[in-house]
Amino acid sequence: MASSSSSSKFLRRLSISLNSIQNHSRFSSSSSNSRIVLEHLSVALHPSSSLSYNDNHSRIVSRDFCSQTSNLNQVLSQGPAAIDYSSLLQEDEFHKLADATIHDLLEKIEEYGDSVDIDGFDIDYGNQVLTVKFGDLGTYVLNKQTPNRQIWMSSPVSGPSRFDWDQNGEGWIYRRTKAKLLETLENEIHQLCGEPIRLS
Repeated sequence: MASSSSSSKFLRRLSISLNSIQNHSRFSSSSSNSRIVLEHLSVALHPSSSLSYNDNHSRIVSRDFCSQTSNLNQVLSQGPAAIDYSSLLQEDEFHKLADATIHDLLEKIEEYGDSVDIDGFDIDYGNQVLTVKFGDLGTYVLNKQTPNRQIWMSSPVSGPSRFDWDQNGEGWIYRRTKAKLLETLENEIHQLCGEPIRLS
């Protein structure tokens, strides 16, 4: 009689656990290498053990249930935050700063080109695009990107870059490398042409 009663209790506990597992099936995975948490089945079959199952590299660990669920929620809640560039710099202020920078570069690089002997040197500004040609050495292109509040540069040395206005440093900075626009141009033009240039 005692054995029959124990069997009945075990079956009831197993049935309750299986129903609970079905209700939480969203946490299961079909991959044989996935980690599956079956807390209720573990309690039903082996109340004193935290490790309830092992099969083909899959581990079912009841004690990780809360931490795994918490980590999952954190991952789902995180994502790349969209940047509202208009909130960083007002459009009229952006144009004022970007135009001043580009016009200053136009004047100084033009003077530099007159002082050094470079075949094919040419500089032009039109349609908000500054183009600087150093002959066979390469061509720079700088233009404003108003929606992003950025100055974009194509360089024969460093490739494409996008510079944001740094309020603290009061200059244009490439956030990925922390490089400053004017210093980058000074170093690269000196490297290309062999003569130093002062832009900052």
